[in-house]
Amino acid sequence: MFRAAYRRNDIEPASGGGGRFRRARVGIVLGAGAARGWAHIGALRELDAMGLRLDVVVGSSIGTLVGGCHAAGRLDMLEAFARSLTRRRVFGLLDFSFTGSGLIGGQRLRARLEAGLGGLRIEDLPVRFAAVATEIGGGHEIWLRRGPLVDAIRASYALPGVFEPVNIDGRWLFDGAIVNPVPVSVARALGAERVIALNISSDRFGRGTAIQDPFGRPERQPVAEEPTPDTSGMIARWWRGSNGTRANGEAAAPGLMTSMVNAFDILQDRIMRSRLAGDPPDALVQVKVGDVGMFEFHRADELIALGREAVRKAAADIHEHVGLAQVDVDEAHASAPPPA
Repeated sequence: MFRAAYRRNDIEPASGGGGRFRRARVGIVLGAGAARGWAHIGALRELDAMGLRLDVVVGSSIGTLVGGCHAAGRLDMLEAFARSLTRRRVFGLLDFSFTGSGLIGGQRLRARLEAGLGGLRIEDLPVRFAAVATEIGGGHEIWLRRGPLVDAIRASYALPGVFEPVNIDGRWLFDGAIVNPVPVSVARALGAERVIALNISSDRFGRGTAIQDPFGRPERQPVAEEPTPDTSGMIARWWRGSNGTRANGEAAAPGLMTSMVNAFDILQDRIMRSRLAGDPPDALVQVKVGDVGMFEFHRADELIALGREAVRKAAADIHEHVGLAQVDVDEAHASAPPPA
């Protein structure tokens, strides 16, 4: 659909006048969502198949990982890794620690990143790239636009309480999803004149309706809990959350990981809605992830397919607002941001 448009020269004479126009700079924003972020791979594949050329790439959390690999030309490597994951392999990459500031040390994941991206610096990438992170203490939104790509990725996905924070230039940084899950504003600041945003948290919580009388149902008699199982496999149960039931068939209280991740998921969803309302993209791709959990990294095949499908459904909107957009050369030069 877009291929012919993007193989023309960037600067063309305007029809019927003496001015010159060029193709608008296009930015892609890859939102947060942990394992669901594998859908970004499929979305990028589909955009590439359409012939859409990206000039700016911005990510938050898992979006930084996928966006960084794409900007570095290593998306094939990441896709092969994602598709190879099984439940067992995911657990094998997690170095649990109960002494630091995160339950996962992250050294095994760092080693994998260094093997694929080590030595690459953000400022040397062929497109403008930025990762979003959150500073501990002040709560500042940090845009990482220079320095080692691996450090920026690790800082952007460091989920509080799960991964240890990352120190960059004296700042301790956590997950960018805390302040900006879908950072459209960053893409525009980097010079993107048309922005496509990929939201992978669009069908998790609806609009969060208020329940005014949660205790209005008939009282139930207390029931005995099932006996606590032995401690074998404790970490696996902690990671997946409790799936036990009470004697009357009701679900047992969620485990630590389930509670923490669900709370973060809700928080991210509320922030995302607010930020997108204040700074909407030119084209928003809503990736419907269904019941895929934040840590189900072994479901890459279906998530990549969902990402492709979402872009296909949004193709008309992308074509209308992004695909053939042009800007006046003189006006664009006057308002262009400083070089990265």
